[in-house]
Amino acid sequence: MQIEKHISDLLYRYQCITVPGFGAFLTETVSAHVTGSASSFFPPKKVVSFNANVKNNDGLLANHVALQEKMSYELAVIKIGDVVNEWTYLLQNRNRVVLKNIGEISVNGEMNWVFEPANTVNYLTDSFGLNSFVSPEITREVLKKKVEALEEKSPIIFTPERKKDYSYLKYAAVFITMLGAGGFGYKTYYDQQIETKTLAVQKNVQEKVQQKIQEATFVISDPVEAVELSVADPVEEKMLYHLVAGAYRSEVNANKAITELKAAGFENAKILPMNKHNLYPVVYGSFKNLNEAQIERKNIQETHNTEAWLLID
Repeated sequence: MQIEKHISDLLYRYQCITVPGFGAFLTETVSAHVTGSASSFFPPKKVVSFNANVKNNDGLLANHVALQEKMSYELAVIKIGDVVNEWTYLLQNRNRVVLKNIGEISVNGEMNWVFEPANTVNYLTDSFGLNSFVSPEITREVLKKKVEALEEKSPIIFTPERKKDYSYLKYAAVFITMLGAGGFGYKTYYDQQIETKTLAVQKNVQEKVQQKIQEATFVISDPVEAVELSVADPVEEKMLYHLVAGAYRSEVNANKAITELKAAGFENAKILPMNKHNLYPVVYGSFKNLNEAQIERKNIQETHNTEAWLLID
């Protein structure tokens, strides 16, 4: 069974893949960078490392193997143990353990395990489709030195490019600005002259009209008798909104309530005509608009009578 294939699949999703009894493969995200004089550009990637001290079984690899190989978890642990024993035997005999797309593990002179990542696969899924590339070095300075060396051998007269002279535009802009300012000043002067003449004509017409009025005489040969016009009393604006303190079947009780309300400071208290229920409504006062009535109702409910209500004719 190729355990390295399952490890490689898990490295795309996890940062630590532990092989029980052998070690753990770790990933670290590295940002994009540029190296070398030739400007080699590398996208962001996950760098794989190995730690032989982490050997505890966290269940991640065994569960994945059991699911992919369609076997039980216990059998997967046994299969992984067999592969670990094989890898350990190779390393103890100074052989290399090559893990495809992950790297190589070898033994140095002190019998320590040394891991060399493969760097053939980028396990960072965010960098999918991004490949490294080399941008050729810009040789602008080299070409400049070659031209200078060529000029020393065979001088070349370079005719500087003639730039178009747009200085006349500056004077044109000044001329247009002065022309605009002069036009605006003339228009202002012209409008003032027209306004002055118009006022003079209007004044002259008014003086002639006043003169004609003073010279005119009115002769009434048959004066009309004076007619007396009767002026009706002003119509009192209706008070449609009444703030009710209570309703009484007896007019005597209603008058007592009025007396109490006025003693409490409600000078506008009054009795409304008997309604269709044969009751005499006693009100704190009447109002022209709903807003005033609502404000007063809220004030009375807070200070005098919480049961005060609004009657609308």
